[in-house]
Amino acid sequence: MYKVLIIDDEEPLREAISILGDWEGLQVDEVLEATDGVSGLEMLKAHKLDLVIVDMKMPEMNGVEFLRIVESEYPELLTIVISGYNDFEFTRQAIHSKVVDYLLKPINRQDLNQALRKAIGLLEAKRQVRSESITRNIAYNMSLPKLKEKIYLSIIERSLKKQSNKAFLALIGAEDENLRYGAFVLRILNMESIRDSRFNSDTELLYFAVANVINEMSDDRLQCFSFANPKQEREVIAVYTSRGGYPQELLFQSEQLLKKVVSTLSSLFGIISAGGVGTPCSDALELADSYEAASSSVQAVDLLKLTGKAVIGPQDKLPNRDVHSLTGRVSILRSTLEAGNLNQAKTILGEFIKKVRTSGLFSLGDADRMIREMVVLFNDIALELGVPADKMPSSGGERALRSFRLQTDFATFDEFESLLMRILEYYSEQIRKSIAGDRSFNVDDIKEYIDNHYFEDIKISMFTEKYFLSREYLMKLFKQQFGYGIHEYVQKVRMDKAQQLLDDSSLKIQDISEMLGYKDKNYFSKAFRNYYSVSPSEYRNQRAGEGKK
Repeated sequence: MYKVLIIDDEEPLREAISILGDWEGLQVDEVLEATDGVSGLEMLKAHKLDLVIVDMKMPEMNGVEFLRIVESEYPELLTIVISGYNDFEFTRQAIHSKVVDYLLKPINRQDLNQALRKAIGLLEAKRQVRSESITRNIAYNMSLPKLKEKIYLSIIERSLKKQSNKAFLALIGAEDENLRYGAFVLRILNMESIRDSRFNSDTELLYFAVANVINEMSDDRLQCFSFANPKQEREVIAVYTSRGGYPQELLFQSEQLLKKVVSTLSSLFGIISAGGVGTPCSDALELADSYEAASSSVQAVDLLKLTGKAVIGPQDKLPNRDVHSLTGRVSILRSTLEAGNLNQAKTILGEFIKKVRTSGLFSLGDADRMIREMVVLFNDIALELGVPADKMPSSGGERALRSFRLQTDFATFDEFESLLMRILEYYSEQIRKSIAGDRSFNVDDIKEYIDNHYFEDIKISMFTEKYFLSREYLMKLFKQQFGYGIHEYVQKVRMDKAQQLLDDSSLKIQDISEMLGYKDKNYFSKAFRNYYSVSPSEYRNQRAGEGKK
């Protein structure tokens, strides 16, 4: 007999799966439920489970984060993924290599039971495997892609030594004298907008889809191994290998492959990318040179000529040019921001941007450097004017900017100009608040709001927008202060209030459900049972029995 866990924050969907599953026919004797990834992990610790059915979009911890932990801590556990991503069959097929199956909402009986039969079949087959050597081989093959990724990253970072890592190098065929290597790089220019519109705000899934497009489009001549660069936002690295061949021939083939990749990504997902190809090499350790050449090619793409379409960078180096810098305008920008004159500050920045626009050449690399310079200069201005350090990005990197709700996409020069203006507006607001002496943020305000408005649809974005704080920072701060996550605390307040209301026998359970902000009586009953292990009716009966004693 087998045990199954359903993880989804939507009670109706969990209930539908519980009803539609052919549990008895599949020899499943226990079906457990969890409302999010965090509570799901707790149940994994408490129960010996065989299969997990998990939704990709959940509060607190989404499906991708949950699956990553499961892969690390419960490598033998089988998983079935549920998602609303109903418009990209390619990604669905790709994900099959990671999980047992991928179900699209709304769930129907046939698809659900087909996936369950597949999972149970795998479980039965695994139970027949007793040989330790076979088990070790399975674990090795599952971890091999991640190990290859680490090897390639070490080579690209020039931290891998050939003599002391011969065993690892053998995994990428480095002992084969006929094998040729090369790299190409993709930079996703509209990553945030396409991630939010097509991938349900899931960056990991976006990277996964891109890497699989590249790998699937390789052929017998060029074999590709692709992965997201963990140290460079928006970047996917593809290492291509070929058995023999002249360098110029391999370079031409890799350029043709890259052109097909960027075109396919655009047609499949609407992804706008800039690509660059590195020169092939005969030694695996020379991949660092190939990667740097590919990265430089991407950085050399002329932003002034971008029209919102995918592009391949040039092979030639950029000519020596004057570097555009905001340094000469720092003092006047400081004066206008201190005076609270945002319009004048925008005029000054706009004149500078106009000069850049007419310069004839402005590359993606130039744009990256300008953003970093702007953040450093504005951080200095803001600190001088009393803005707390935690109100400012620590650097001009994309992660730092996004943590302050600054969208960083740009696939045209106009979009780049808009980003610079958004950065200026953000600093202007922080300086204005500092000079005006606004009251500092107090996490008790959020708790007080929840205590008084628990019956409303409370979202974390309400507080991030109000206090100009990142979601991650706000959630961490609240949990440190009160020992609960924000969603957990909302649930606690509602359940505490539910007990009080249930003690009043004149109130109907339907009325109590509405008073607590639940639109569905059954959803409230399910939430109450999950929290207290009894239904509202059972709780009320127990209290009535205690009153008679």
